[in-house]
Amino acid sequence: MSLALYIHWPFCLSLCPYCDFNAHARENINNNQWQKALLKDISYWAEKTKERELTSIYFGGGTPSLMNAETVFALLQNIMKLWKTSPELEISLEANPTSIEMEKFQLLRDAGINRVSIGIQALRDSALEFLGRKHNRKQGLEAIGLAAKVFPAFSFDLIYARPEQTIEDWSQELTEALSFGSKHVSLYQLTIEKGTPFYSSFKKGSFKIPNEKKATKLFEITQEICDAHSVPAYEISNHAKTGAICVHNLNYWNGGDYIGVGPGAHGRLTMGKGSTIATEQTSLPENWLMEIERNGHAIRQYKRLKPQSRREELIMLGLRLSDGINRKLFYSAAGVRLEEFLNPRRLNHLEKGGFLISDYTGLRTTAQGRLRLNAVLATLLT
Repeated sequence: MSLALYIHWPFCLSLCPYCDFNAHARENINNNQWQKALLKDISYWAEKTKERELTSIYFGGGTPSLMNAETVFALLQNIMKLWKTSPELEISLEANPTSIEMEKFQLLRDAGINRVSIGIQALRDSALEFLGRKHNRKQGLEAIGLAAKVFPAFSFDLIYARPEQTIEDWSQELTEALSFGSKHVSLYQLTIEKGTPFYSSFKKGSFKIPNEKKATKLFEITQEICDAHSVPAYEISNHAKTGAICVHNLNYWNGGDYIGVGPGAHGRLTMGKGSTIATEQTSLPENWLMEIERNGHAIRQYKRLKPQSRREELIMLGLRLSDGINRKLFYSAAGVRLEEFLNPRRLNHLEKGGFLISDYTGLRTTAQGRLRLNAVLATLLT
């Protein structure tokens, strides 16, 4: 089974009002102290998985492009010593299109990063201001152009279904975005998450988001435009040209193993057929740092998932993929075959309704099923 490594850098220049990730704005960061702590955390997990081969590394956040390039280099050098790595090892890093971070692009490439994911989020200055972003359209376009020159692969994110966004506006924005030559784009509908500033503003009626009918139409238009540009969806929100799928994220959705390093990072490790350990680290950066320095790790949760929970998780993740759930991969991770786990009556009902397709390769949603994925999952798993 594949093994991926996720490294979480929890710091940002400022916090976006829609974000519910484990991100924190801090004025002063002791980079040497954080480098040593991350190295210690990496070594701890390497000892537990030293016979495994890494297929991908992903620096997420927060804003990992704020890390010193020297720290990125030191972490990667240590990783290469501790694990066997795939010859096609994908090493991704998330970045924002601010001048501070763009200045580091070449340094990050020299440190070993071979794929960058840029948080563009919108190509309209008014939308960027609403989303609380610290860059403008011009900087976003500069970041895309620079990434194309510096890195072997790059991707960028856009958020749509924004307040007052029309179908025509989004069609024009997306069409322009796809003209920049990226072989991978991540396209997310704006969601209002509890605990975020947007949640409070939304509840007060400060803004409205598209209703279900319009959101569905926006999703359908997104698929049509991406298909027309040969960047089809391989997952609900992720689109890629042939050969440009993100290896790291695909590992998540296929139920592969992954290690989570850094504050609040989650992990999944298979300990035997159908037996999976879920890990979670202390989330507050200062507490995480203290625990790493004192104990050599900052594990908050290390528990064996119940087989039922793990199998449901695999179904929920796998059906996000256009190719769906691979039978062999599901059996390897779940310890049972698909038909042994799923209710045949419910499965048959969803197949007849035109929402699911089950064949010798596995189980996947139809176009109509993807539009109603939450309802499909509720029917299949409850």
